[in-house]
This record gives sequence, structure tokens and C-alpha cells, in this order.
Amino acid sequence: MDNDSNQSPVLYDIIILGASGFTGKYVVREALKFLNSPSSPLKSLAIAGRNNSKLTQALKWAAEPNSPPPSIPILTADTADPASLRLLCSRTRLVLNCVGPFRLHGDPVVAACVEAGCDYLDICGEPEFMERMEYSYHDQAVENGALVVSACGFDSVPAELGWMFNSKQWVYPAVPNRIEAYLSLESDKNIVANFGTYQSAVLGVANVDKLQELRRSRPRRTKPKIPGPYPNKGPTIDYQKEFGLWLLKLPSADTAVVSRTLATLTKYPEGLPGVRESDDRTERRKKYWSATKPAYFGLKLGSNCLLGLFQFITLGVSIGYLGRSSIGRWLLLNFPSFFSAGWFSKKGPSEDEVASASFKMWFVGRGYSDLSRRTSTEFGNKKQEPDAEIITRVMGPDAGYSTTPIILLQCALIVLGQRDNLPKGGVLTPGIVFGPTNLRERLEHNGISFDVISRRVVSTK
Repeated sequence: MDNDSNQSPVLYDIIILGASGFTGKYVVREALKFLNSPSSPLKSLAIAGRNNSKLTQALKWAAEPNSPPPSIPILTADTADPASLRLLCSRTRLVLNCVGPFRLHGDPVVAACVEAGCDYLDICGEPEFMERMEYSYHDQAVENGALVVSACGFDSVPAELGWMFNSKQWVYPAVPNRIEAYLSLESDKNIVANFGTYQSAVLGVANVDKLQELRRSRPRRTKPKIPGPYPNKGPTIDYQKEFGLWLLKLPSADTAVVSRTLATLTKYPEGLPGVRESDDRTERRKKYWSATKPAYFGLKLGSNCLLGLFQFITLGVSIGYLGRSSIGRWLLLNFPSFFSAGWFSKKGPSEDEVASASFKMWFVGRGYSDLSRRTSTEFGNKKQEPDAEIITRVMGPDAGYSTTPIILLQCALIVLGQRDNLPKGGVLTPGIVFGPTNLRERLEHNGISFDVISRRVVSTK
């Protein structure tokens, strides 16, 4: 094992930053599956962080049951030390950033990647950070050829690919009007989530005004033209018998990311061209996006019992109320287990708890069975309710520590192996970058399934 932080620059395919963190070590374990494996573009890997001892322990954990662990360089880098980040980015084609909360630690990493012209992926689920990076670095990233893509984990790839998968089931003259996702997190154990996720949520509430201020300061995003009326808000809590779920409407990173993707497609209906894509690839990209129809998107969190839903509400109210004051945040961040009713802890879940967990994400698409029979007047007067429904589902293992590493690594392998077919650079959403690639097929090969559940005509009365 090399401690390579003070040697001359070496080009690695991937550097995993924050590899000793709770999620980071799972990302390392996933990466080792593909390092130098047949047909994998990942031939060289390094891990990085502040503490070499913790990084060594994380690598040993990730490599189990193999002993000794593979000889992988361990690099020293600190998000508070821009020089160390610039050196890091000069040594690699791609940085996988697992250092959160991203609003505290992410900006210097993105800045260093953009300056060096190396690509960047992260597992962020913080809308304010993602949109601020777009505002601050998009133009420079395009110029320098740096591809910056946040939300390449459970936030927000299942939502992005899920609504696209549902959308593609609507074959003309059928078109969707709305696609609503119902998320169910399942486990036969009382799984405890990691503190980092909780900390990001608390800081997100504390900085919600900054997100609104950022959005007001920028030109409004172009909105797609969607057949039919804007969906009614509906109840905050409702029960869907078909899925056996009590549902809670809530704002989410997924909704924000999908909205950005739709805005980009409205401006570029054929998507963004690859930096050196072939004619065949160009045709495939155009065909992919022509079959993807825009629709209103929303997400609801589901629980199979009403009590479980009220636990979510109690947690949300606690964070919403206490997160806006410094003393409240101190209480929330120092006593996470108490204020989350045991759902979050600084220790995080055990391996058995992670192995027991899974997720299901239902996508309920409602639209029109025959657009050619609907008049513009009907749509203009917002009288024509959808008469067709298509339900699809995405499901997979534990969201945070199994699905997220799987998605991040598959995105990374696409960047390494298909870079010519991806946009030159820019701060972009995963849907825009990876939608036209074979990411969905890769995920299906790695335990995340996409299925069509039902199609039916619905009453409009």
C-alpha cells in the first residue's frame, strides 16, 4: 500500500475523496469489484482524505475478506486546503466526492476539478449546493472540459431514470401529463441511518432561505410544454390501497433535479452532444430523447403504517422548528438519536442492517390515451383530466449504502469508458448526462430493477 501524497503527479482513473467516511468506505468496496476486472475501464484507483490511518482502515474493511488489502495509493487531501485539492485533481481523470455535508465541504472540490479540467461526480442530495455549483462554475466547466455531475447516488438517479422509464412507456398518440413517485424504504430490522444524512437535512433547513434567494437571483428556468392541466395539489397525507402505503408529500432533491433536467431538455430537445460522439451515437441520443416525454413530477414518501408516517412528520417538524436557530441546531446535531427517535446516529447502521434493507419506488404516470383526439381548447381551459395510467417500479437494495455505491460506480465507469459520448463539460444533472447511455442496463445487471407493473384506462369523471 503506497502513501503517495508527496510524490510526483500520477494519473489515476479515479480518486475517491472522503474514502474513510461511512458512505465512502462502501464506495471503495464497490470500486474494488471493478478494479482491473475484465472489460472494466478502471485500471488505476487511489483513495484520499485527511487521515491516512483512517483511510488505511477503510481500505482494509472494504477489501475483506481478502487479506492483505490491495496496493492502492493513499493520498492526503483536505477540503480546507485548496492546494491539496489542486494537486489531487491534477493526478486523476475523475474525482468521486463522498465528503459531506456538501454545502460545507463541496465547493472547494468542485472548484479544483473545474480548474484542472478533470471530471467530478458526487452523491449529494442538497439542492442549494447543486444549484449554487451550476451558477458558479457551469461556464468555466464547459470551457475547461470538466464534467460536474451531482446526485449520482440514490439521490437522484432512481428518480431521474425512473420517470424517464415511465415516460418512454407512453407511445404516441398516448402522452403523459404527470408522473408521481412513491418511495418506500423497507427493512426487517430497525435500521439506523448515518449521521451525515441527518446533518445535511438539518443544515438544509437552516439554509432554505439561501436556496430561495439563489433561485430569485437567476433567470427563471424554461418550462416544458406538457399536455393537460397542472395537477391539483391534493392532500398532504393520503392512502394508496394498490400499494398498501400511507403517503406524505414532501419537497425533495429528486424533484429539484428532475426539474433541472426538464428545463435543459426544453432548451435542448435532442439533449447535449458528446464531445466526440460518432454518427451512430448521435442518432441513438436523438432517438432516446425524442421518446422521452415531459411530465409534471412529484415525490411522496411512503410507509405501510400510519404511525410510521407520523414518525417522519415528527422528525420533519423537529428539524424544521429547531433547525432555524443556532441553539436548535446545536441540540439537533449533538443529540441525533433523541431527536430522530433512534433513526439516526453517529455510529450509523451495522452491516447486517444494511443487508436487510431495500427500497421500492413506484412511478404512477397519468396522461392521455390519444393526444390526437384532445383539442388545444380543452387543454387550454384545463378541463381535460387524464384518462390513462401506467405504473412502473424501480427497486433495489439498501438506498444509502448499497444502491448509492452501485450507482456512483456505474456512472464513473461510463465516464471512463464512454467519455467521447458525453458532453464536453458543464455542471449538469445525471439525467442529462447518463440518460442516453446504458446506465439503466448496467444498474439492472447490478441488482436494481426497472419494471412495468400495469397499464389501464381510468375514469375522468
